[in-house]
Amino acid sequence: MSDLGSEEAEESADAAGGIGEYEGDRNSEGERHGFGKALLPNGDTYEGEYERGLRNGQGTYRFKNGALYTGTYVQNKKHGKGVFFYPDGSKYAGDWVDDQKQGFGEYLYANGDTYTGDWSNNMRHGKGTYVYKDTGSKYVGHWVNGIQEGPAELIHENHTFKGRFLNGKPLGRGKYIFKIGCEQHGEYVEAVQEKEEEEEEEEEAPPPVESKWKVSEITELTPWSPQDEEREAAEALTEEEKPPTETQEDESHDPSNISNAGGEEEVNGDQEDEEITGLEE
Repeated sequence: MSDLGSEEAEESADAAGGIGEYEGDRNSEGERHGFGKALLPNGDTYEGEYERGLRNGQGTYRFKNGALYTGTYVQNKKHGKGVFFYPDGSKYAGDWVDDQKQGFGEYLYANGDTYTGDWSNNMRHGKGTYVYKDTGSKYVGHWVNGIQEGPAELIHENHTFKGRFLNGKPLGRGKYIFKIGCEQHGEYVEAVQEKEEEEEEEEEAPPPVESKWKVSEITELTPWSPQDEEREAAEALTEEEKPPTETQEDESHDPSNISNAGGEEEVNGDQEDEEITGLEE
């Protein structure tokens, strides 16, 4: 399953290839201009608007393998609003720029999952929501080059995790919010991976290190969010930069106010947290 689509590359390649058969309007110079229908040398077909020999305006391009694009073209490239239907049953509807998914769009995957949000260079990038069909869980937050990264919420049926993600995994401070009316605060820390004594220097790179959830406290519901961490850090920096006064007697900022004490607990890692890696090939 892929939302990059080799069909799109074939479409561009064919545009630079042979002429094929054409029936439709032409300008005074004999170029395809206006509305027309074309059968391309590779078996694909196009029906829509042309301008000076190039697909330009609204049109529908049908690939011989069953894929289909219907939407706006600018100089032979998908540009503007359009819908692309893939042979595996997946579908993208949204913005295009120079043949790339760029802007806002919704992707329905062949397995029933959906992503709605920002795109850049054919990848999920910016703010977006990914819904897992099998569990109903959803990731609401930021993406960088197709990977979950930045402040986000992972919403399940009975609880929600609110924190930050890095390379598709939660990392740093966060909290679990339970529908019964309480929260579990803590942080995800990377587990230390010990090297074997006889490990050779030129060995394959180790697999990604999994993060573990360390509990700090359980509280009633609070308004804390990942953005608060940035604000707290900025306020702390501002306090440190203030000049000392006569009334300040050794009241330095104590960074140990946030306790990391408490039992250590393995996160109940739902499979959907890891399903996103490899959706795009």
